[in-house]
Amino acid sequence: MKGLFISFEGIDGCGKSTQIDILSKHFTKKKKPFVKTEEPGGTKGSNEIRKILLKENNFKWSVETETLLFMAARNDHVEKVIKPAIKENKIVICDRFMDSTLVYQGMRSSKAKTLSLSLFKLIAINPDITFLIDMDPEIALNRALSRQTDEDRFENYGINFQYKLRKNFLDIANKHTERIKIINGDQNPETIASQIIENINELIQ
Repeated sequence: MKGLFISFEGIDGCGKSTQIDILSKHFTKKKKPFVKTEEPGGTKGSNEIRKILLKENNFKWSVETETLLFMAARNDHVEKVIKPAIKENKIVICDRFMDSTLVYQGMRSSKAKTLSLSLFKLIAINPDITFLIDMDPEIALNRALSRQTDEDRFENYGINFQYKLRKNFLDIANKHTERIKIINGDQNPETIASQIIENINELIQ
């Protein structure tokens, strides 16, 4: 089996983590070698960047500086985790990737979007398939806030921000229909998981 790169995207609280866990159990049962990872994160250096990016802080960075940090974390992650795993013919399951940067930072600054796309050309890897878990922003935000983690920076921006995120994710998905599969996140987890696995089976058979 050749390596496969799968990413999951969506607004905060959409159920990505649940689906990634279900998919991981599926691959374990099928004895498929896989790596489960996340962004920002995945390496020691990237996790340090994650700590300062996803918590409320007093740095007051510009969106452009924030974008540079996300891209630095991504480059380290791709170099040390994603590309080596694919080279070893493993399946990579990644919680967020480039689409999230284009949405979370790109929608707030056209300069940040241009900057991230320019740097991404140097990273030079895209997921083979991306699942966008799309759901009602109000339900998703309530879920996200109920988790009570210390990584709640973007959730704290409020419901209007979540609606803008959803629109931007859908806009990207509709431009890249060959890669991004929109999944209705308002369905029960088992139904969502079966749709995801069905799409993946078409790639690995």
